[in-house]
Amino acid sequence: MAQGARYDQRVRVFVEVRGGQRDWEEAKERFLQQGWPVRAEHPAGQGPLGNAVDPSPDSRVYEIEVRLFGIAKGCDRGAADRIRKVARSARLEAYVLRAERIHRDRETRSRWRVIDGQRRRDALHSPWRRFFANWAMVRGSYDVGGLTTGPARQALRLARAENPATTARTAVRPLDGMWKDPVRRWPEEEGTRRALHAVIWALVPAAALALAAHAVPASQWLWILLALAGAVQAARAGWRLFPDGKAMGAVLVLLVSGFFTAAGRGLLGSEGWTPSTMYYTVLVLGVVTGLWLLVRQWTWGEWVGWAIPLVVTLLISSFVAAGSVLHALYADELDLSAGDLDVPPLWQFVASLKLVSMLAYVLVVPAWWGIARHRHHYYAAPGERTNIVLHALVFVALLTITAGIALDSTSKAAERTKAAAERGTEPPAYFGVAPSWTCVRTTTALGSIPGEGPALNPDRPYLLINVVGSTIVLWDPVADEPVKLPANKAWLEPTESGKGTCT
Repeated sequence: MAQGARYDQRVRVFVEVRGGQRDWEEAKERFLQQGWPVRAEHPAGQGPLGNAVDPSPDSRVYEIEVRLFGIAKGCDRGAADRIRKVARSARLEAYVLRAERIHRDRETRSRWRVIDGQRRRDALHSPWRRFFANWAMVRGSYDVGGLTTGPARQALRLARAENPATTARTAVRPLDGMWKDPVRRWPEEEGTRRALHAVIWALVPAAALALAAHAVPASQWLWILLALAGAVQAARAGWRLFPDGKAMGAVLVLLVSGFFTAAGRGLLGSEGWTPSTMYYTVLVLGVVTGLWLLVRQWTWGEWVGWAIPLVVTLLISSFVAAGSVLHALYADELDLSAGDLDVPPLWQFVASLKLVSMLAYVLVVPAWWGIARHRHHYYAAPGERTNIVLHALVFVALLTITAGIALDSTSKAAERTKAAAERGTEPPAYFGVAPSWTCVRTTTALGSIPGEGPALNPDRPYLLINVVGSTIVLWDPVADEPVKLPANKAWLEPTESGKGTCT
């Protein structure tokens, strides 16, 4: 992390570095390269830790501030892991003696606008203007510019500072209701965290009741219990939402939960909140959240190691060749070649999009990696050697799973086509390949027509796969094999199904 970079947490860490002057300078340089300010350094046995550290002439204790991404819980452990890995990469003997989170939250202060108090008082003295005085003040008619923050007395003193000549005329008006006592507010970050918890727990009963409505009767009671537990936690989160008015906060969060339930059923309809829909929604939200948590922590080295190879792989392999690969696999299942299908480029592009969408399950791995980093898991810390192993495993999984899904997709599509041929029903299309039933009329004797596959029988329908250049590609539902004929030796007559005969 470069100096001045973004971060979520600050951790004060005392690190003992052994080895003498050169190693001390090397360690300090490494800390600064990571964007970690060195606040102080002391010989072992001196400084804030005092005799808690055994004195040693070749040891020095550094007080540094580690800045890192992630949640507050466990950030001290995450900072210690990062220091250990930096020391290991530099081949330094360093030990984390103590780590503690630096917590600095900001007060939620009321804001005030500076006004002309004399004009305000004159308006109150006039009977015909008194009625509109309050409305005019709220509208800003008496504002003279300037904004102050803090309690009421402090805001007034700040407005009158550096202007002793106009002290009698200067006043302030509140822009919010936080100045009123005894109303209090949580600090900024604490208030945001409590509000986020309240919203999340308000969503749990809504989701559980939606799943219960579509679950089998035997499992409905499980979802109902989950909804009740979520309602209890939602009420608890609402109880902790405000320093005062705890009961009002609990009622408010429960009302929001009820609104989420009603709005979800109204917007999505009775068929919208099916278990499969909820499953895929949670999967997509989880993958997107995990990838965002991962990407926001990337350094330039990780962008080169992760993003560039992934983008190149998707652009070159998926969007250029994926469509033709799917069609080639589909043709192979029908004992044909990709040239026998001759699919337009647009359908090849659509097929490539389908293949890329199959990669969603593979993205669960880097998404989990992002969540693990955010929660300061040991194995996911930057600099861990297992990161290289993970890079290789993800790309191997990308290739293996995508190949397996593609093979399964094309195999099932080909089997559906063969099954429709056996039954004589309308066959399904597959990304631009639209088989249809047809009767074949030859222009010469059957024995003189060159071709591939079993002998042609003009008395029964065939499944037309495609007409490529001068070749007609058919599927014989009886022999379960493809048939190829010259286009100038026959003409085709469409038919509705393969159950009848050709007369």
